[in-house]
Amino acid sequence: MAEYRYDCLCVGIVVADHACTPITSLPAAGHLQMADRLQLSTGGCAANVAVDLAKLGLRVAIVGRVGDDVFGGFVSESLTAAGVETQYLMETPNTETSGTLIVNVAGEDRRFVHAFGANAVFDGTEVTDELLASAPILYLGGYLLMPGLTAEAVADLFRRAQAAGVKTVLDVAIAPAAELWERIAAVLPHTDLFFPNEDEARLMTGLENVRDQAERFRSAGARTVVITRGETGTVLAGDGELIEGGVFPVSFVDGTGSGDAFDAGFVLGMLEGRSNAECLRLGSALGASCVRQIGATAGVFTRPELDAFLREHELPLD
Repeated sequence: MAEYRYDCLCVGIVVADHACTPITSLPAAGHLQMADRLQLSTGGCAANVAVDLAKLGLRVAIVGRVGDDVFGGFVSESLTAAGVETQYLMETPNTETSGTLIVNVAGEDRRFVHAFGANAVFDGTEVTDELLASAPILYLGGYLLMPGLTAEAVADLFRRAQAAGVKTVLDVAIAPAAELWERIAAVLPHTDLFFPNEDEARLMTGLENVRDQAERFRSAGARTVVITRGETGTVLAGDGELIEGGVFPVSFVDGTGSGDAFDAGFVLGMLEGRSNAECLRLGSALGASCVRQIGATAGVFTRPELDAFLREHELPLD
């Protein structure tokens, strides 16, 4: 990794997250529900993975867009403070920063309300050939939730990356929409590693069985597919390889960002030349650490914490 300026280039969706600590129930119309705390933090797949990799001690840069508002300043300053290189985070004039309202209800999955903001302007041209050559891994997060980022643009970006010897890693964020399969199928032949969760995989493929989902993505051209399944674990399908991973037992507070933390742990394993099974172990541990606190990155392990946790815990693998 010494010949590269960065260990990973994180590209894509950048968000200001507004999250509440778990409340007992959703308020009825016109009613008020109290939370212990409301938190403003950075969010979005690209930002989350960048912060998580920086917490692991890696050199990471982010390429994305924020608005010229107070939230854009907050996001940029927070990422810089976390150790992420933000010189390629572009301020988009007369535009608001993307935002997500995250409602946590005790015993239930999260609810999201999202606004595209500056992410709607992102189209992939922000990633120059010079930038592509600065890292061995290109992570693109939030595809399918950025209106300006077309399938053709992502395919071209990934082709350019692979031609430069850069590994391409893809994650998605999905609101139900038409032509999901066509938009993902156009990109997968140029994707080295694809990271959907089970719900996203179901929406894209129309298939219920997670192994069938993984095979559909592989048949469309993805080299390796890892489908995350929350408390059920993970399924990895690669060349001549099928692995089902379990989960690490931790106390659950908020699942926001856990999939992104998993991605960061897996990328760490890739950078260290580890096997897919070992990458699953690293990703699962980092994802588990994330859910212990509110917010997308606050609970994520540092590298010493990750190593200490893995010395004491084993991940079930089949």
